[in-house]
Amino acid sequence: MAMASTDPTREQVDALRGPHVLEFGASWCGYCVGARPLISSALAAHPAVTHHWIEDARGKRLGRTFGVKLWPTLVFLADGREVARVVRPTSAEALDLAFAKIDPRP
Repeated sequence: MAMASTDPTREQVDALRGPHVLEFGASWCGYCVGARPLISSALAAHPAVTHHWIEDARGKRLGRTFGVKLWPTLVFLADGREVARVVRPTSAEALDLAFAKIDPRP
């Protein structure tokens, strides 16, 4: 199921099949900009994983349903279920461990 890059519903997310990463952040967020190279590199190593950038902000429901409090927050899903989460990644190791839970063969 394809999701729009803006405001997917929780029902759409829960219905996803296969490995997905939801990345919650904001385009103006310094932490998000700083983590971008690390996240991009990790995503490139896992082409079978679908990445969804979710522009998060006050009043955005999807981020609240996942309890997102800091950006960037990456939620790793297997068939619509959260299996790992990385908040404000600062190392490739943290991302590698989370990706291994949804895509063991990069």
